[in-house]
Formats: sequence, structure tokens, C-alpha cells
Amino acid sequence: MSDAFAPAPLPSFRLIPSQFPPIGLFDTVATAADLEAVMELAGWTNDRLVAQRIVRLPQTEWVFGRPNASVVMAAFLHVAPGGMRFNSVDLGAWYAAARLTTAVVEVAHHLRREAVATGAASMRRTYRTYMARLEGDYLDIRGQQRARADVYDPKSYAASQILGEAVRAGGGAGILFDSVRHVGGENVVAHRPLNVLDLTQADHYEVLVYAAASRIEVQKLAS
Repeated sequence: MSDAFAPAPLPSFRLIPSQFPPIGLFDTVATAADLEAVMELAGWTNDRLVAQRIVRLPQTEWVFGRPNASVVMAAFLHVAPGGMRFNSVDLGAWYAAARLTTAVVEVAHHLRREAVATGAASMRRTYRTYMARLEGDYLDIRGQQRARADVYDPKSYAASQILGEAVRAGGGAGILFDSVRHVGGENVVAHRPLNVLDLTQADHYEVLVYAAASRIEVQKLAS
């Protein structure tokens, strides 16, 4: 099976918990040297894992000196335990969806897992939406759930992380893939921070999930 490539959906949507407010550490510095100094001053490099990840990310791929640069960099430097579908714990990536509905279903899945893990009957969280243009040609594995069953495994990231890190190591932009959580939904993962462009913050939503039910309740919050 030969590899196919395609552009990312435009726009793409990403939801980030509002409990993590945007901190403009990267937004106003002019050089990589300035950024290193500001990171140290702000205490970011006191976090051992963040310090290790910024070293793994070449300076040529750092995003700074533009609005919401900190939001982009945080996605690569702050990684969920165990990594995510197409990235290991060593370095993060920018995940987004082609539709807002898909982005909501994706975060609701992880919120429900958290509720189950903590023994809560339900869990509620507020998210802010980001819209972005993702530059580059992405490895397109949409429609390949049967051919790449291990990559689309709903419970294990073992094979998908190997694929994702291989794409990153090979200089690829990232991967286009079908949502495992939302039937008909499409997602993209960008492995290059510099490819996340025209990032703008949009609406806030409150998402409510139940540990024992698949129902998702979503409320758009007043701006």
C-alpha cells in the first residue's frame, strides 16, 4: 500500500481546558536566546520533563514572537502521561479536528475516562476553542481502519505512536486520520510547531459527561 498525502482541513478545531490559561511566555520574545532566558526566569525549565522536551525540539522549530505562540508550544512541551495516539511521552504534538463536533466528542471521551478513573458519577469541564491553519502535506490514513487496525486500536497507542514518531523523525508534517471516538469525524495531528498558523481563540464550551452513559451535554458559554 503506497502512502498518500493531503492537506489538513481548513480550519481545524482544538479544545483546551480553560483550567490551563494561556500564558504568553513565547508570544513576545524576539529570538531563541531571549526565549531561553525568559523560560528560565519563569521557571519552566524547573520542570524536568519540559526541560528535556525543549532540548528534543530543535530551535529551528520553536514558535515565538507571534500571537498564541505559547499555546502551540505548550502542546509540544506538556504531554499526557503515556503520550497520545501519535506521539510518545518524549514530545507532544498538535491535535485538531475537521469539525467542532468531533473536537468536542474527542475531549468528552477523555473526560469520561477521567470520571471513571476517579469514581465520579459525572464530570464537568470548561474548554476554550482554537481555530488554526495547519500547513504542510499530511500522511493520509483516512479510510484505512481495516488495513491499519493496530494503528486505530481504540484501547492501545502502541502501534500508532510508532507510526507517529516515525513520521516526525522522517521530517513529515503529521497525519490525517479518522476519529476513533466520533463516527464520520476526521482528525489531524501536526508534528511541526511551525506549521500551526493563524491560531485564534474562539468560543468557550462547558462539557458534561457521565461515567455510566455515552451522553454528552455541551453548553456554549456567553463571551
